[in-house]
Amino acid sequence: MEMDSNETQPTVVVSSPPGRISLRPMTLADVDDYMVWATDAEVARFCSWEPCTSREEAIKYISDSVLTHPWLRAICLEDDRPIGYILIMAVDDIRKEIGYVLARKYWGKGFATEAVRLVTAEIFKEMPEIERLEALVDVDNVGSQRVLEKVGFTREGVMRNFIIMKGSVRDMVMFSFLPSDPLK
Repeated sequence: MEMDSNETQPTVVVSSPPGRISLRPMTLADVDDYMVWATDAEVARFCSWEPCTSREEAIKYISDSVLTHPWLRAICLEDDRPIGYILIMAVDDIRKEIGYVLARKYWGKGFATEAVRLVTAEIFKEMPEIERLEALVDVDNVGSQRVLEKVGFTREGVMRNFIIMKGSVRDMVMFSFLPSDPLK
């Protein structure tokens, strides 16, 4: 069941067992929290997008890209305030790619790991056609590689000269998780 961009996101909220974070659809009301990470050049360093420069630009991005995305969830603290987001993108009919971004203040505290674990545990139930969940990570993004390893993703290898990112040809590390793989 592949969603197209005209379908709305389910409003199901998923929480981690300890309740430190929850995942929910983002809304325009999240724009100020979104600005915290979207304006940070260090956060955007390994992302395909450039840092956001204005509130108007953020509203446009949320309206045009976030609200229309088939599967994107805000990563929220207990107070329901977003500190980042996580998304699933279609590669083809049986492969999906996971991506995530987190405000720098929350790096190294386990929030990204919890979010990836939550999504990985649920996405194969929500989309039973998936045979493989992939993640492509810049070779220099050691923190993100560690997140995937902690959840149980398999590091498959380096894809040399794989992508042009912000004008530079980059090597990427391919990770995968299959429905039969154990979560850590």
